[in-house]
Amino acid sequence: MSKIFSFIAGDIGIDLGTINTIVYADKKGIVINEPSVVAIDINTGEIVAVGQKAWDMIGKTPSNIVSMRPLEEGVISDYEITQAMLKYFIDKSVSGFSFLSPRVVVSIPSGITDVEKRAVEDAVLQVGARDVLLVEESIASAVGMGLPVYEPKGNMLVNIGGGTTEVAVISLGGIVCSKSIFIGGDKFNSLIIDHVKDEYELMIGYSTAEEIKLEIASAVDVEEDRVISVSGRDLVSGLPEKKDIKSKAISKLIRDQVYEIADGIKSVLERTPPELSADIMQNGIYLTGGSVKLKGLSQILAEAVSMPFTVDQEPMLSAGLGTGELIKKFNEIKKSRITK
Repeated sequence: MSKIFSFIAGDIGIDLGTINTIVYADKKGIVINEPSVVAIDINTGEIVAVGQKAWDMIGKTPSNIVSMRPLEEGVISDYEITQAMLKYFIDKSVSGFSFLSPRVVVSIPSGITDVEKRAVEDAVLQVGARDVLLVEESIASAVGMGLPVYEPKGNMLVNIGGGTTEVAVISLGGIVCSKSIFIGGDKFNSLIIDHVKDEYELMIGYSTAEEIKLEIASAVDVEEDRVISVSGRDLVSGLPEKKDIKSKAISKLIRDQVYEIADGIKSVLERTPPELSADIMQNGIYLTGGSVKLKGLSQILAEAVSMPFTVDQEPMLSAGLGTGELIKKFNEIKKSRITK
């Protein structure tokens, strides 16, 4: 019997993120956690590297090799490059030979259009999946966190990712009300890059901005002005330069964005049915996503919304873990959607 099943590829779950792609293989757990980056030779159109290898090439390649991210704000911006990236990750996840291709569960932002959903589904089918199930990222994250999403209780989840922040109230396995906010780790890093360029006349890259954000930035106002030394290209001399960057101005920029997220959370709470609001008041709001590592983030959101926040212990992995759990309900969810 085991020999027969060895010819059937295990099903997989994919959290297709703007910054990172996480792949969960059935019975194996998370097997891939790599940047959603593809390196291309623009002269030939050839894919040079995908994932971590492509990320490591950023800023270190000849002019004909360009590293790009084929997803923006949680949706596909370049269909063909996304296909190539998905094929790489799926092939890497499915080891050995199999007659039967895997079924794939993919988490997607709740706010994307039907056309964008179809683009994701087509991209996954084109690279060899035999069936695809799209689930909202909020549902996948809630399942990954172990929340009682299938009970008649209100659970509010805020997922602050790289491209978007997903706010959702979940009950009985579905989203009651939600909002996609186009603010995330990417926006924070872009603000830092622009600030360092304008105030210090220093050009830095994405990874340096990420380092500044994690080391000295804070969502809450702090008296101490922390400093970090970073290297970049001096815009006056054009030469490599190292400068000390202060935290207060950067933290203020990021804090303004966090207040926008808080406003989005309030707007969803205002649309939440009273019975579910009572559950949320009792249990608080759950916070997950790769960008929750920012210092003071949960504190300032709790103060702005006047609600307690519980931070996920594995915020970067919750959606990926959730897709893995949803593999077990693949046929049940598909049947339910067809019935509807």
